[in-house]
Amino acid sequence: MRKHSFFVFLFCGLFLPGILGFPRTNISIDCGSLLPNHEAKPQTTAPPFLLVASFDNFEPGNEIPVTLEGLNGVGFKEFHLQAREIEGDVPVGTFNITDSNTKGLECHNMTNSAVINANSDLKQKVTTKWVAPHGVKDLRFTATVVQDQEKFWVGIQSKTLTPTSSESVNGTGKSKRKVCFECIC
Repeated sequence: MRKHSFFVFLFCGLFLPGILGFPRTNISIDCGSLLPNHEAKPQTTAPPFLLVASFDNFEPGNEIPVTLEGLNGVGFKEFHLQAREIEGDVPVGTFNITDSNTKGLECHNMTNSAVINANSDLKQKVTTKWVAPHGVKDLRFTATVVQDQEKFWVGIQSKTLTPTSSESVNGTGKSKRKVCFECIC
């Protein structure tokens, strides 16, 4: 009898929510189009979210902190974040996962080329670190943010980041130019 009860409980837990039409969690978002895998249409209003990169410039190997945050207390459940060159639609660079609400995703055969939610809990803010690769041009961080099953925004963008030469930027993304106050000729 105990075994029978277990299977009834398991069946109800796995299939009953779908049969009764309860909303799904863990929405899948396409790596290319950044569209969720359901029929709802993206919002056309200004997004209540801010996508911020900590630096304006980068060189290969820099770790750039990136934050996605809801404005005025607005939360979100799911998201998909990538770095893309201005003229591109393929992710560049990789992410170091630093927030327990995030996890890396493989897009276009590159491990951790995107960051997504690790759970469907309501979040106000997530932070990650992007590692700059060699040979990329001006780029932006781009995200899709899902507030709930029917309400999501596609193409939220950060400011533009520009690559610099290794002589002008140190490992933190800050300028390391030297100033000469007393020059001897």
